[in-house]
Amino acid sequence: MTEPTSRASIDLASARFVTSAHLPRQWPAPDGAEVAFAGRSNVGKSSALNAIVRRKGLAKTSKTPGRTQQIVFFELESGHRLVDLPGYGFARVPEAMRRHWEQTISAYLSGREPLRALILPVDSRRLLTPLDQQMLDWCAAAQLPVHILLTKADKLSRNQCGQALLSVRNAIAMRAETTVQLFSAHDRRGVDEAREVVRSYLASE
Repeated sequence: MTEPTSRASIDLASARFVTSAHLPRQWPAPDGAEVAFAGRSNVGKSSALNAIVRRKGLAKTSKTPGRTQQIVFFELESGHRLVDLPGYGFARVPEAMRRHWEQTISAYLSGREPLRALILPVDSRRLLTPLDQQMLDWCAAAQLPVHILLTKADKLSRNQCGQALLSVRNAIAMRAETTVQLFSAHDRRGVDEAREVVRSYLASE
């Protein structure tokens, strides 16, 4: 058990790449706290992570299927970590890679002791997909809090944003540990809010 960290002392901009891990034995030692980012391919997960840490190129935005096998760890000066989980739902990924992803991510979500919460970017134009619901189910089974970012909100009208937010709020109404907000890495909408959510998770015991 690590000492509690004050939210104000957590500098997300200090994030630096540590390792890309293909197998659990390659994960960093379970010190500090971790907040993980997961989401379907092409929903803006890497862009969201980069916006939150104020580092444009930290998380790679490559769509190459091979990268979806890796769990990428970034360490903060506070000793905590941000974790970029493989993007899911990529149509051209072979079945063997899908199975590897499911096994690895399931193991990470259910057995990674430092993990405090999951940030789940979801395309605000498409809302929750069956794979997103599966991710929420995995997190519920692991009693893991989830914060949903409705990404690309800049592409919707104000009315459409309100409808999207209401729709997801209704869908997660029975999930006590799940919250949601609008987000856009393009026009910075919701970035400060998301940043404070991540810092509060890392500061939690």
